[in-house]
Amino acid sequence: MTNFAKRLDQVAKEKTIFQQFGRGVERESLRYTNDGQLATTPHPQALGSALTNEYITTDFAESLLEFITPVSRDVDTLLNQLSDIHHFTQSKLGDEKLWPLSMPCYVGSEDDITLAQYGSSNSGRMKTLYRQGLKHRYGSLMQVISGVHFNFSFPETFWDALFGEQDEQTRQDAKSEAYFGLIRNYYRFGWLIPYFFGASPAICSSFIQGKETKLPFEKIGGTLYLPKATSLRLSDLGYTNSGQSALKIGFNSLDQYLEGLNQAIHTPSEEFAKIGVKVDGEYRQLNDYVLQIENELYAPIRPKRVASSGEKPSEALSRGGVEYIEVRSLDVNPFSPIGITADQVRFLDLFLTWCVLKDSEPMDDCELACWRENWNKVITEGRQVGLPLQIGCHGEVLDSQSWVKRVFADLREIAKLMDAAHGNNDYQQVCDTLESWNEDPERSISGRILKKTIELGGLGKVGCELGKEYRQKNLSHEYQVYSSDLMENEVIRSVEVQKVIEASDSVNFDDFLSDYFAYLTPERAQAMNQ
Repeated sequence: MTNFAKRLDQVAKEKTIFQQFGRGVERESLRYTNDGQLATTPHPQALGSALTNEYITTDFAESLLEFITPVSRDVDTLLNQLSDIHHFTQSKLGDEKLWPLSMPCYVGSEDDITLAQYGSSNSGRMKTLYRQGLKHRYGSLMQVISGVHFNFSFPETFWDALFGEQDEQTRQDAKSEAYFGLIRNYYRFGWLIPYFFGASPAICSSFIQGKETKLPFEKIGGTLYLPKATSLRLSDLGYTNSGQSALKIGFNSLDQYLEGLNQAIHTPSEEFAKIGVKVDGEYRQLNDYVLQIENELYAPIRPKRVASSGEKPSEALSRGGVEYIEVRSLDVNPFSPIGITADQVRFLDLFLTWCVLKDSEPMDDCELACWRENWNKVITEGRQVGLPLQIGCHGEVLDSQSWVKRVFADLREIAKLMDAAHGNNDYQQVCDTLESWNEDPERSISGRILKKTIELGGLGKVGCELGKEYRQKNLSHEYQVYSSDLMENEVIRSVEVQKVIEASDSVNFDDFLSDYFAYLTPERAQAMNQ
């Protein structure tokens, strides 16, 4: 019996374990107008405060909405919560709609993209200034790409089954070690996510706006596409920062990860120093370090812990270890009015469980480079039958279809046990569906959306057609978990909380930033405010 089989047997003895996974979703979507252009209106007042609303906020721009669900233990409840939030939001948007694709609609100029505004408090101004820094560093277009983030955790009973009785510190360390084993396997095999669920094989030509690219694009109307691409959102054109690959942040332990992250936020950048921090009395970025703050690290997956008030993400991880992981590789699913489906959630249940139970050796720089190459191949040519992928620097080379079959042999074993725990065949049906996509990759999401793009004559027409359809679906949706009163009360509460935060500020913005970045050398922190 393999180590994987032994571990699966251990956790399967208690069926309720598979009913207790913690899941949350964050879905981003641009507001757009009837002619398929970016909305230039401010964040709607009827949605409350973007700073403090628990369910509806903004990401980079005023037009880039983000919908957030709480942690749920049930797949249907999770998706119903997300549908309820979409329904409430769409009811407040007038004629504006939610763009159903990851890559943005037509953007005439970066000046059309207004940075997200969070009020006059120091914390609110800092959030906007961070985005100002992103604009200067990477440009605004990259920042209005939309995605779906999936937060996931195993229940304590899962760890009980794997590790037995442990004292608190030993359990904390064991969980962190296991989650980092999951992360390493995600880097090795996470290309399965864009392979199946990538939904951005094409982009609006306005997105390029003079950028140089070596990608051999084909063109239809105002749309550029790669015939076998899966997720250009994850490519160097999209929501990535190729310069960060030089950081060499490792995933062999929590300590190694925190050390790499700590180095990045303490390392001045010659390139970003040219932008300036405060020029003629106006801030341009939070600082001129490789990362302004920890969230600037682009990664397909992140270890996370809920932070206490005033606590930075790395401080939370150092204090309490890894609590959950955030999967960040999902494109918005254009065939769902809420950007994600139950099948996708169930696949992630299977895949993340496999990643944590499967042996996961430490990764060196050579293997890190290898997985990056595999991901990049799948991102730009993943539907190419027979695409060769290599796992490990000196490992076996197999075509993508064969690798999928190997992984799914294990996933099916997990699916049988999860179905037994839930009293249905949902997980095995997901395996059936995705294995049929593996036999014919054109049946995948990227294959279907590209076919539709070519049929309609461009990405803008696809987005407008689907956006119009989903506006009606979201408006006609009836509350399943929440209610109109609950959502309206959250709007009122969020506005009041923002006012309290603004009234409670006791220092000016310069001093607030100096205090926040006190971990930098005193000379550097002082120089940033000159």
